[in-house]
Amino acid sequence: MEEFSSYGIAGARVDRIAKKANCNKNMIYIYFENKETLFTTVLQNNLQRVYEEITFTPDDLPGYAVRVFDFAIANPGLYRLLAWYSLEQNTVNLAERTLVQQKKITELMNAQRSGLIGSTFTPGFLLTAIMVLATAWTPINPFGPSYEPNALKMPAETREAVFQAVSLLAKA
Repeated sequence: MEEFSSYGIAGARVDRIAKKANCNKNMIYIYFENKETLFTTVLQNNLQRVYEEITFTPDDLPGYAVRVFDFAIANPGLYRLLAWYSLEQNTVNLAERTLVQQKKITELMNAQRSGLIGSTFTPGFLLTAIMVLATAWTPINPFGPSYEPNALKMPAETREAVFQAVSLLAKA
């Protein structure tokens, strides 16, 4: 995680990974075949943690956003890893991530149809806006930390602002 979140796929070195893991570099290649598969495994394992620890709740989108906010602040390495994935995604296929995203969008669509949440925004736009708001203050985000550098010095207030913003979005 540390190597890939610091350097991405292209910059990561299996030599350094082997040394930090105190194992043989050749064994890593035997087990994972290549660096891309190792990266994918690391990212998928960490995303699995997200799926298990943060329950998506279309009936409580502000609560979901706050849980994502708390997780993002507590796990900056994962968000760096996701940034590298976004930059280098042509080499990595994360089918499970796509399925999880589609499931969330379907749940939002159903919540809109039932009147549980507003329908001003498409489910994809709404989910994107929620994720952007919830992760805006991670170190890799070019906007949150630069526009409001003191936000993380007052995490309760920032968490509440995320909650309120998503509350408004969910009603629209």
